[in-house]
Amino acid sequence: MLETALGPVQAIGRGTLAAVDSVGRAGYLAAGAMRAFKRVGMWAPHLGTQMFRIGVASVPIALFIATFTGIVLALQASYTFTGAIPLYFVGTLVGKTMILELGPVLTGLSLSGRVGANIAAEIGTMRVTEQIDALEALAYDPIAYLIIPRVLAGLIMIPAVVALSNAVGIAAGWGTSLVLLDMSSPEFFKGLTLFFDPWDVQFAAIKSASFGLVMTAVGCFFGFTTTGGAEGVGFSTTRAVVISSMIILVLDAFWAATLL
Repeated sequence: MLETALGPVQAIGRGTLAAVDSVGRAGYLAAGAMRAFKRVGMWAPHLGTQMFRIGVASVPIALFIATFTGIVLALQASYTFTGAIPLYFVGTLVGKTMILELGPVLTGLSLSGRVGANIAAEIGTMRVTEQIDALEALAYDPIAYLIIPRVLAGLIMIPAVVALSNAVGIAAGWGTSLVLLDMSSPEFFKGLTLFFDPWDVQFAAIKSASFGLVMTAVGCFFGFTTTGGAEGVGFSTTRAVVISSMIILVLDAFWAATLL
């Protein structure tokens, strides 16, 4: 009976110790990454490849999501504004919502599954098959070789993908307004420019850069600390996606509270 009563306490204790251990490992890995950044000759040759894999290869899924997000925003705005607010405010809602919120967040969440899972699985497989140990035996710094180019690529390319997604989402909302809502282009662009502020674009770039840093860094962390063979790789991949998605949502609220 005592064991049953202590079970939840033990579970909380184990969870707390695991969380503290993860924070310590993350701090150690971050310190190693800061030191490894100086080894430009080791990570620079791989940066272009990672920029293509993380950024360019992610464009189709990001544009697919942005297109239908813009369509839905225009239709829902028309439904909400009917008879109460001038219809040109559809452009305002589509533009503001895509740039400030849905463009960065939906792209970040979708790419955390694609990019973060891919990185965690790739590096995790290298860890359990002792390829990372082989790099160390050959005097290669695995942090500079594996982590730095991926994190930098995410930091550079995710904002570019988000900017393209925002443009495509607004264009999709524009097309929907013309075809389905009987609006004219001047009406849509009147609403689009009515409350536009250049700071909105900068805000979206800051958010998306932080999302790119999170999804790549979390994927690298869980991949680098993988143990337990193939099962461990699957576990690390799942945790990378879940944790990066949670952090992205927390950062979304943080940036809104501090910058808006």
